Amino acid sequence: MTAPDSTSRNPLAHPGLDRAADERLIPGLLDAAKTDAASRVLVIVGDSAPLAATESLLWLAPADTPDGAEWAFLGRDDDGAALLAAVFASQDDELFEAPAGWAGLRTVGALLSPRDAGAFVEALSLGRWLIDAAFCPACGTLALLGDAGWSRRCPNCGRQHFPRTDPAVIVAITSADDPDLLLLGSNALWGADRFSCFAGFVEAGESLEAAVRREVAEESGVDVGTVLYRGSQAWPYPRSLMVGFLAQSRDDAAARADGDEIAAIRWFTRDEIGRALAGFGDVVLPGRASIAHRLIADWHAERV
Repeated sequence: MTAPDSTSRNPLAHPGLDRAADERLIPGLLDAAKTDAASRVLVIVGDSAPLAATESLLWLAPADTPDGAEWAFLGRDDDGAALLAAVFASQDDELFEAPAGWAGLRTVGALLSPRDAGAFVEALSLGRWLIDAAFCPACGTLALLGDAGWSRRCPNCGRQHFPRTDPAVIVAITSADDPDLLLLGSNALWGADRFSCFAGFVEAGESLEAAVRREVAEESGVDVGTVLYRGSQAWPYPRSLMVGFLAQSRDDAAARADGDEIAAIRWFTRDEIGRALAGFGDVVLPGRASIAHRLIADWHAERV
C-alpha cells in the first residue's frame, strides 16, 4: 500500500494543534488550566460547537464557561495557552448565544482552520467518551477521571479505562475496464439520490486489507484486486477512525447491491462525478468534511 500525505486536502486529518500529551500526567493540570484566564475553552453540546464566525469556532475564557461540564485538556495553542474542552450532553435549547450560531462537525469541519478543525474533532471524540462512559464496564461503579480527562479509574475494582476508537475502512471502487468509471453505493437509510463510498468496521482479528475485500464483497458483490491506501481521519460518529482506500474491481458485471444495507449501486462516469462535486445534477455526494468526499474528489482529479 502507498501512503500519501493527504492531510493538506483532508480537513479532519490535519494534526490541528499541539496535544501536549506528556503534560496529562502532571497533577492538577486541568484544575490549574481552568483557573488560568489565558486558557481557552471549546464548548461541545452533543455534536455541536459555537461559532464566532462562519469559518471559526468561538473559544471562551474558563470563567465564562457554563457550569456542569465534563472537562478535558486538549493541548496548547501556538502561544502556549491551554486549550480545554467543556462537554455537555445533547439538549434541545442552545446553552448560550453564539455570534454565528452553533454547528456540527459535519457541517463546518471543512471550513475551519487546521487548529479549529483539529480541536473540534478531538473535543467531540473525547467528549462522547466522557459523557457516555462514566461507569466502569467491568463492575458498574462510577469511575474517576484522570490524566486531565483522558482516562478513568474505577475506585472499586481498580481498572483503568481509556477512550475507545473503532477502526473502519471506507473504499471507492474503480472499474476493471474503464478508468473513467467509479462505483458508489446508496445506503438504505439515505435518500435515493445520495451516494457514497462503501464502508464498514474492521472485525476482530482482521487486517485493514482483509476488511476492505470483505466489506466491498458484502455490500457490492465486487471482488477487488489492487488496494491503495489513501489516508485516514477521525470520525466521531460515534468513535471511528476512518481508513480510506481506493480499490479496483476484477469484474464490473458482478456489481450488485446487497439489498439490505445498500439499496442501490451505480457506476458513475468522471463527468457525472464532476457535476455532482460542483453541486449540479441529480446526485448528492458526501460533505467536504468527510474522507469519502476526498476519495471521490481525488479520483475525479486523478490524484491516484
